[in-house]
Amino acid sequence: MPIATPEIYNEMLDRAKAGKFAYPAINVTSSQTLHAALRGFAEAESDGIVQISTGGAEFLGGQYSKDMVTGAVALAEYAHIVAEKYPVNIALHTDHCPKDKLDGYVRPLLALSEERVKDGRNPLFQSHMWDGSAETLADNLKIAQELLVRTAAAKIILEVEITPTGGEEDGVSHEINDELYTTVEDAIRTVEALGLGDKGRYLLAASFGNVHGVYKPGNVVLRPELLKELNEGVAAKFGRPADSKPFDFVFHGGSGSTEEEIRTALENGVVKMNIDTDTQYAFTRPVADHMFKNYDGVLKVDGEVGSKKTYDPRTWGKLAEASMAKRVVEACGNLRSTGTKIK
Repeated sequence: MPIATPEIYNEMLDRAKAGKFAYPAINVTSSQTLHAALRGFAEAESDGIVQISTGGAEFLGGQYSKDMVTGAVALAEYAHIVAEKYPVNIALHTDHCPKDKLDGYVRPLLALSEERVKDGRNPLFQSHMWDGSAETLADNLKIAQELLVRTAAAKIILEVEITPTGGEEDGVSHEINDELYTTVEDAIRTVEALGLGDKGRYLLAASFGNVHGVYKPGNVVLRPELLKELNEGVAAKFGRPADSKPFDFVFHGGSGSTEEEIRTALENGVVKMNIDTDTQYAFTRPVADHMFKNYDGVLKVDGEVGSKKTYDPRTWGKLAEASMAKRVVEACGNLRSTGTKIK
């Protein structure tokens, strides 16, 4: 199947919300990690989301120029071609983009998609994230309003993060403290600024104790039940049924989450869960294993010639792809998206 159209992407999110499951959103940094993600989704018979962060896009742009837009566009165009060989729908998304990188990342990509839509084509990316969590909520929402006008016109969904997620990702960092919890007041102010779909669809990365990076269960206090409070508070304020779940939530910083925490988040409206740290490790682990086990083959030790078959990137690259794909399959199972692909 090709990359999801705007209509298919909206259907994916609607199905996830109604079915109380979520799509893994897998960060990729290369054509090979892209194939690993696509393979994992196909093996799980799950539609899914592939995303590129600013750091990932810079890496994809090559270390000579480190151009984020070039890197993101190149992989997206490649994805549009190779995704046709996989029997699932895939949405392309750009991950965390702080204020100082908007002009060098999201806004140019938006302009590109705007031109595509004017020409009667679909946007290059299906959603973009604006990470204003380091700004005041007022400034955050002001920029979100401007972006939402443009994304809606370009048939793109906007993702916003209104309060901090702890830890660090691509240079954006926040302390792990009591500010990692979105309040009902924060949610109400968000709706007052962005609406409830009438101004354009958006995904909400609310904070319920989430932390980016690596941590063990129990080291961070997650409160996924908070999402229910946010939905109910907004529903009451704006005259919606108490069980209407106005928000499409995104789960950030999920590494180390327990199955119960994930299940509670799904019950309360999470439709997308970002996965990066775990898939990075899954990709790298078999490569390290191969290098250690074949030390005298991957290196020309003591003047020897080594073994081309062992240092050929295709040899260890296939192992890395298979391992990462397996982790994506696991993620689909955890998020209950296995077997839910749109036929």
